[in-house]
Amino acid sequence: MTDLALDPLGLLVVIPLLGALAAFAWPRGATGLSLLVGLANLAVAAALAVKVATVGPAHHALGGWGAPLGIDLAADGLSVLMLLMTAVIGLLVSFTAAAAFAATPGEDDAAARRRACFPPLWLLLLTGLNALFLSRDVFNLYVTLEIVALASVGLAVLSGTRAALEAGLRYLVASLLGSLLFLLGVGLIYSAYGRLDLDGLAALAAPAPVASAALVAMLAGLALKSALFPLHFWLPAAHANATAPASALLSALVVKGALYVALRLFTEVFAPADPLALLVGLLGAAAVLWGSLEALRAERLKLLVAWSTVAQIGLIFVAFALSGTIGSAAAWQGAVLLMLAHAIAKAAMFLAAGRIAEAAGHDLIARLDRATVRPGLALFAFGLATISLIGLPPSAGFVGKWLLMEGALTAGGWAWLAVALFGTALTAAYLARPLAAFLRFDRVRRPLADEYAWRLSDLPPLALALMAVAFGLVATQTLDLLAIGSPLGIAP
Repeated sequence: MTDLALDPLGLLVVIPLLGALAAFAWPRGATGLSLLVGLANLAVAAALAVKVATVGPAHHALGGWGAPLGIDLAADGLSVLMLLMTAVIGLLVSFTAAAAFAATPGEDDAAARRRACFPPLWLLLLTGLNALFLSRDVFNLYVTLEIVALASVGLAVLSGTRAALEAGLRYLVASLLGSLLFLLGVGLIYSAYGRLDLDGLAALAAPAPVASAALVAMLAGLALKSALFPLHFWLPAAHANATAPASALLSALVVKGALYVALRLFTEVFAPADPLALLVGLLGAAAVLWGSLEALRAERLKLLVAWSTVAQIGLIFVAFALSGTIGSAAAWQGAVLLMLAHAIAKAAMFLAAGRIAEAAGHDLIARLDRATVRPGLALFAFGLATISLIGLPPSAGFVGKWLLMEGALTAGGWAWLAVALFGTALTAAYLARPLAAFLRFDRVRRPLADEYAWRLSDLPPLALALMAVAFGLVATQTLDLLAIGSPLGIAP
């Protein structure tokens, strides 16, 4: 236990877990505690990133018992990037939540209880995500996915509205079904091989037919959790009806956890058949089209952003269709950059959308141009975040799409190139709707109120939006870090 407490791999699990317990036991100090834990988590994640960048992949065998009998924690370039992304976004969202869930005079007991629930739920989510990114066996991946799911459902219903509760129930059912499918795959693997560690399975899984059945079951469960079309039915309502900080965490981080596991299993453990890779790619392409069309039809700003998540996640799944081709390395690099870029930009968008709705009193897109109160920094942050989602330079979204299209061209996948280009055009089309409303003043029939003054809650979305645009400037360094340990078959 002493070794675990002093090792950065262990600290990334222990610190948020102890913080969640303390926040639950001490509600009055939970908000400040969550900020302190977030800062400590970011410091440890940064220290681990430096260690991995200078020394190489890190490893820790819990209790001195390594695989296959014990549990291993490990960090390579991909793990470190996901940990840093989670730490930065989580800390900035915590600052917004501190204002959003501040005590208000005359609030009822139910509102006070909901407000007190955010810090422990967020820290429990952070525990699950950190453990997921460090786990190296499929059963622990299942356990961490369950921790993430339980915390996420709690966050999704914190607003207390009927719509949020109904959406949260659908989210819970979908998540439980996804977990059962993933656990079925874990059972098939253990019955066939008698071990669950990823490194051992990578050498054993390919020859047995049961590996294909296990992969299909696991991918089906992960498709539910990551809202891949047509299993996306739970996501738009859950994200659109949650509070702004919760929506930011759900869209930016939770969906990426399931996608991360799918990437690991697909590229490092199993050798998927071409029809399965093609099917995943086709579902991703369908998600790009359907999610974009629904975003074009959405009446509310947060619902538009939620449907955008369905489309953007679908584009990342297109990279699966290029698995095993000569363009797969570039495609996987593009997929990882798109994951990171989407997480940062979508967190900024949801936080900004929450601020806009708070100032205007609603988030109906058709009426945004009539608002007499315009939160300037939030509008600017939303606009900046669109640059990365559309894929304009110099953002990481641009670099990620470029690499994905490069992989498609190298592999001769012209259809996948067309999906990426058409998806980009659709993204620009549906994001132009709120941007046009932000910029139009001609329908305002009375003088604009003098409420352009910024609030503290405007700074996190602005910081995230700036980060989303500037992230592309360090894409080379990011790809160098990603190659450490050769995850996803990407050689340094």
